[in-house]
Amino acid sequence: MDRDLTELLNEWPFQPGQINVRLIQGNDGEPRIQVRLDLGILQMFVDGRPDGTRPEGYGSLLEYHEARLDELHAAKTMEASVEGEEDDLPEVDPEQLRILSPEDCRLLREEAVQYYHRYIALLVLEDYEGVARDTSRNLRVLDLIAEHAETEEDRRSMEQNRPYIMMMRARALASLALKHDEPKAAVHAIEQGVEALRQYFTDRGAAEAFETSGEVAMLREMRDALVPKLPLSQRAELRQRLEAAIAAENYELAAILRDELRLLGDTPG
Repeated sequence: MDRDLTELLNEWPFQPGQINVRLIQGNDGEPRIQVRLDLGILQMFVDGRPDGTRPEGYGSLLEYHEARLDELHAAKTMEASVEGEEDDLPEVDPEQLRILSPEDCRLLREEAVQYYHRYIALLVLEDYEGVARDTSRNLRVLDLIAEHAETEEDRRSMEQNRPYIMMMRARALASLALKHDEPKAAVHAIEQGVEALRQYFTDRGAAEAFETSGEVAMLREMRDALVPKLPLSQRAELRQRLEAAIAAENYELAAILRDELRLLGDTPG
């Protein structure tokens, strides 16, 4: 039956300049994510593949191809070890594992776009665990295509997206830590993300691109905003109080604070 969506769209007007997202309950009682676009509404499942399908009986095409590769790798290893020692299994030739056709890669890229739309929506909904899950999943897609695509063109086809996905994952992990009131863990997650990006650019022979990367700049801005909010360690707090006591010429308090610092293994000047 044909149905006019005008009434539904009028109930939820599109607002330019922002990502319009909401969480609703589906007819089956399960949650759905909806994104309001200028020409309609995009709806996704919260878990599993965003469109709710199960290609080849798997949760996603990624999982299907990963299972294929596991089986192929096991078969090739067994085949190559027939004449070898059981404790010295030979390496499988990577060329034998390049099984992703251009069509396979195209479908994997299209699937990754679905997950991209979802993790952006989840970020707006502050579901940071979901963002970390979907960004980690898309990084697996990049690894899969880079290692197992038949053509060099396909192997390089998604690499330009890697810094952005790495940044979004680090941002989600940091936001999740902040949600649990753990600013130190948030800063640690950001610093890990920055170092991972540094390693990525270095490995690609583009170390100079690290300093001009927009993704690195975004993570550094987030870290710089967090550092002033970090709780002081006991030592740092005592040092600050000692400096203030000396500045105020309160030498009796300064002597007490020096003794406390010495008890903590610190030797103030």
